[in-house]
Amino acid sequence: MSRRAHAAIIGSGNIGTDLMIKVLRLSDQFNIAAMAGIDPASDGLARARRLKVATTHEGVDGLVRMDEFADVQYVFDATSAGAHRHHDAVLRELGRTVIDLTPAALGPYVVPPVNLDQHLRAPNINMVTCGGQATIPVVGAVGAVSPVHYGEIIASISSRSAGPGTRANIDEFTETTAAAIEKVGGAARGKAIIVLNPAEPPLIMRDTVHCLVSGADTEAITASVEAMVGRVQAYVPGYRLKQKVQFEAVAADDPLHKLIPADAAADAVKVSVFLEVEGAAHYLPAYAGNLDIMTSAALRTAERVAAHRQEIAL
Repeated sequence: MSRRAHAAIIGSGNIGTDLMIKVLRLSDQFNIAAMAGIDPASDGLARARRLKVATTHEGVDGLVRMDEFADVQYVFDATSAGAHRHHDAVLRELGRTVIDLTPAALGPYVVPPVNLDQHLRAPNINMVTCGGQATIPVVGAVGAVSPVHYGEIIASISSRSAGPGTRANIDEFTETTAAAIEKVGGAARGKAIIVLNPAEPPLIMRDTVHCLVSGADTEAITASVEAMVGRVQAYVPGYRLKQKVQFEAVAADDPLHKLIPADAAADAVKVSVFLEVEGAAHYLPAYAGNLDIMTSAALRTAERVAAHRQEIAL
């Protein structure tokens, strides 16, 4: 890009603060013009001020009154699903593009290596959830080889890395992730589970993906999953397989058979993929891979959208 695009962040918690630091350190396409929060004493707003980023503690309403907002083209929302509905209404009327890091799902679900190019013109882009960003690429990779009758993901994160916004959105997390497993990952049915692990010392983010398929080509599925992991690693270096892709035949008396069409049940196979996400420690320590994959995916998305829009403007 010939010049940096101006962006603002709403939300001064863990995700918003990590995103701000990541943009300032890594992006040659964006300038952070402002950060908005609602807690004047938050660490995120204090860090923003130390980094010479303009701040307001009056939320989106304060943001749109700031002089810096005039040049803002993109707004990252790192608050909560409930708050995002108001933010979207305000920002949509003002013509800003919103990258939504909450599970509100007002805009299309986007997982960069799976479907980003389909939504480059959307005014509001939803980044699903951290668990979705970690696991849906794998569901999509399996589905590229064999139809996925059922996809189930379990995302385990350290409780220390789950801020108030994450904790307030547990129901939305499971609903949004399950819906995106189907709409983006391509599974006929999806289910999502989140585990807030209180272990000390904190454990790194771990994700498990189970896909029910039939007529599985194990070598092709393995190759597809490994290639997808490589694509995610391009923007989340700490994303990796914990072990080889696992395959298990589904016995005739297994309750999982209820989730498979009758004409496909004879050769049903459960594909299991075990992942680990180590964070880049831009804000919280490396155990907070859930922050890293969410903010990295949001930045990847915004940079691709901005580049595309500059291309078509030329």
